[in-house]
Amino acid sequence: MHRTGSAIGHHGEIIQGVFERERRTLVRGLLSLPCRAFTSTAAFGPADGNEMTVSPTWKTKALDAVKALLDSRNLLSTGGELSIKSNIPVGYGLGSSTADVIASIRAAASYHGLSLAPTDIARMAVVAEQASDSTMFDGEAVLFAQREGLVIEGLHGELPAIDLVSANVAPDKPVNTLAFPPARYSTREIEQFRSLRGFLRTAIRGGNAALLGRVATASATINQRHLPQEHFAEIKTIAEKNGAVRIQVAHSGTVVGVMFDPAGAGASKAIATAMIDLLSAGFSPQLYRH
Repeated sequence: MHRTGSAIGHHGEIIQGVFERERRTLVRGLLSLPCRAFTSTAAFGPADGNEMTVSPTWKTKALDAVKALLDSRNLLSTGGELSIKSNIPVGYGLGSSTADVIASIRAAASYHGLSLAPTDIARMAVVAEQASDSTMFDGEAVLFAQREGLVIEGLHGELPAIDLVSANVAPDKPVNTLAFPPARYSTREIEQFRSLRGFLRTAIRGGNAALLGRVATASATINQRHLPQEHFAEIKTIAEKNGAVRIQVAHSGTVVGVMFDPAGAGASKAIATAMIDLLSAGFSPQLYRH
């Protein structure tokens, strides 16, 4: 009998940079923007003998994550069949790999009757991927050390509601995240991240979409000095023209999101106009609701 697990993707990040942990240690961290339109579902069940297999065969990171889980519980010799179905495009910064890994860990854990905390899943995801997203925490907003699998700070709430108009600025140029060297932030940029972290806390605790948008835009602007997005200024201008709470990006992908507060006056009309403007600029905008 097979058991299933599922996980959602994301639409890039609200913030990504370098942040302080205990004893003023600096670590790389991020907060992903969950997107429930993107999902991965895994099924795990018995296999003949003790072999471990995955379908599709190229989803080896998910298989490695399941092996790490079973090895940690002395269950690796039991083998198993893992299969994955996902609607998340690869290479655009939408969390396809992490979603596969989380879904697979959850499926294998369910099959073996194991209870896992999000922090357990995070550690295994980093073992399999080297760098992971924060979507294993579901609705809880956390500042997450993506290369250590650790929570830098729990932000004590969920992200405010956001309507997001997405534009893929380079659909013919998918990104291999691990092929890029990590950004080397300046002292001034690290100080900026310190301030943005404070604003992020305030935005989440107060459900303030406008302040969240300011944080996301500032982080995206810093990222332009390291892994720049094409058409960044053009999309930022469209956002400002239409009264958006500004923009966010996949910091190592190709999607840019124009953020709207759904509770704002005239939000529906502004979203429609922004989509027309993006179409006129040559993009193929999609609307997602967080």
